[in-house]
Amino acid sequence: MVTGIRSIFDREFDEVRASLTRMSELVDIAIDRSMHALADRDIKLAKVVINGDSEINKYRFQIEEACLTLIATQQPAATDLREIIAILYMIVEMERMGDYAAGIAKTVILMEEEPLLKTFKKIFKMAAISRQMLADSMEAFAKRDPIQAQEIADRDNKTDQLYKVIFLRLIKIMAKDPEMVTRCTYLMWCAHNLERIADRVINITEQIIFMTTGTLKEFG
Repeated sequence: MVTGIRSIFDREFDEVRASLTRMSELVDIAIDRSMHALADRDIKLAKVVINGDSEINKYRFQIEEACLTLIATQQPAATDLREIIAILYMIVEMERMGDYAAGIAKTVILMEEEPLLKTFKKIFKMAAISRQMLADSMEAFAKRDPIQAQEIADRDNKTDQLYKVIFLRLIKIMAKDPEMVTRCTYLMWCAHNLERIADRVINITEQIIFMTTGTLKEFG
């Protein structure tokens, strides 16, 4: 009987993990599409990102409900309970990442025909780093690897440095030419959203370390 209950728990838990992976993939797609929309000034694609945010939100609530059901009905052991708690935090972080991607898409719509600046290249680099950090964090989660999670957290300095460079350059441009204020402000919003996406990945790595070691280590 106990074996049967455990097999049910394992199956349901695997479904939760699979949904978490799918949610991370949807977030990655949203970030990628938002950047393509920005690069190509593609209003139609920007709207796809905005409308797709509801699917990411739906995954968050489905996973949350499944986790709470596992806790209520299966009485998970300490290690399993830590993983469930970690997942509950992770889905909130991913939902916020989806919101940031949608925020970039909304900026694309606001920009209309505003020409881009050279600083834009560094924004694209921020996006690439953030997306790789997210992918690697999911790998660390699947492998239950706290060392890899720590290494991902250490990479956050790269996005912070890029954001600082972008911010200072845009401020300098606006000070020199007031007509550039609107254009620079839009790009600043995009860079800020990407910086926040990377910060959310760091929060995920904290949960992976908690899940695997029982120690809650804060990187922020």
